[in-house]
Amino acid sequence: MKKVVKFGGSSLASAQQFKKVADIIHADLDRKYVIPSAPGKRYAEDIKVTDMLYDCYKAVIEEKPYEEKLANIKARYDEIIEGLSLDLSLDKEFEIIQKEFEKKAGSDYAASRGEYLNGIIMANYLGYEFIDSAEVIFFDEDASFDADKTNEILSKRLSTLERAVIPGFYGALPDGKVKTFSRGGSDITGSIVAKAVRADLYENWTDVSGFLIADPRIIEGAEVIETITYRELRELSYMGATVLHEDAIFPVRKEGIPINIKNTNAPQDSGTMIVESTCRQPKYTITGIAGKKGFVAINIEKDMMNSEIGFGRKVLEAFEKHDISFEHVPSGIDTMTVFVHQPEFEGKEQLVLSDIHRLAEPDSVDMETDLALIAVVGRGMRATRGTAGRIFSALAHANINVKMIDQGSSELNIIIGVKNSDFEAAIKAIYDIFVIIQL
Repeated sequence: MKKVVKFGGSSLASAQQFKKVADIIHADLDRKYVIPSAPGKRYAEDIKVTDMLYDCYKAVIEEKPYEEKLANIKARYDEIIEGLSLDLSLDKEFEIIQKEFEKKAGSDYAASRGEYLNGIIMANYLGYEFIDSAEVIFFDEDASFDADKTNEILSKRLSTLERAVIPGFYGALPDGKVKTFSRGGSDITGSIVAKAVRADLYENWTDVSGFLIADPRIIEGAEVIETITYRELRELSYMGATVLHEDAIFPVRKEGIPINIKNTNAPQDSGTMIVESTCRQPKYTITGIAGKKGFVAINIEKDMMNSEIGFGRKVLEAFEKHDISFEHVPSGIDTMTVFVHQPEFEGKEQLVLSDIHRLAEPDSVDMETDLALIAVVGRGMRATRGTAGRIFSALAHANINVKMIDQGSSELNIIIGVKNSDFEAAIKAIYDIFVIIQL
């Protein structure tokens, strides 16, 4: 069996955490390829090394004193090296970093050094081969990830190595300049490596024991999801759930490689398995709840709208013209509602409304602001009658007015619109009716 393991910043923030990670890796000989993040926070008020690097590079660009900032970053790594009793010096690496900073190598280069340096330490500590991600992960001229070139070269490189450390978060452009993925991109690197080596499992180690049914900031002690499909995870990630970078799903999904979300500080916990499909019945009717605040609903009315060919296209054209994407478009016989992000819409609202009138000639248009959208997701809903009714009942019992409800054709998710002020109470009410009552 072949496993790829990625460890987040909190898992590698200190020498003590490094030792936990090494114990986890050595406990299973199938854990052959390791993707480290940059050191995260050691305590609540601490600063992540990536943020320290951004700040240091900013000082260089603004021609302000930066030497102390760079020294503080080096001290973080020296503390880890000393705590692990390693015969290792990063002096040469920091000399190179200083020169590249002064040559204005770019903020992507600066940010990537957090993973790069942690990878060197991890490889030294484990006795594994170190591979600079800039040599095996590639972006094309327009800065888009080059999946085919990466998979070809990375597969060939790793086929000769039994075990290796590949830093997360970055790769290289055609000219060799470092390019990073978006923040949290080490998840993507792990997925890319898993695909390249055709791994049997991709373990993603973080500081939580899996994917939770609901945001723990809203639901204290929220239950862990045992098994979730890629489609369910995609729905929840889109609506704000953030345990795993959503772009990390695609490389392994195409190969049918499952992902296991695990907790570095509680390795005995089974965590959450993310799979293509499963015959395992979910523990609850729903798999998870997630949502976002800050939407506005534009309600358009027109008699006989349903018989007017192209009406919906004309309405949406008004939004497209001003580069505004829509979230949901529930409709009735004579009504159509478009949900969009309020901050994105506010500066262009009068232009959009004018174009709606000009293009679609509605009878009336009005708006409702300060709305939140909540996604209730679960493969178990397909086989369970009355799910929407239970949601309505729970929200009514909590005195929450539902502004919109929309069920996808896959029966995998139900989207509910409520006022921003009712957001947390609505999630608690839904969690209670589907989870607490079933316990």
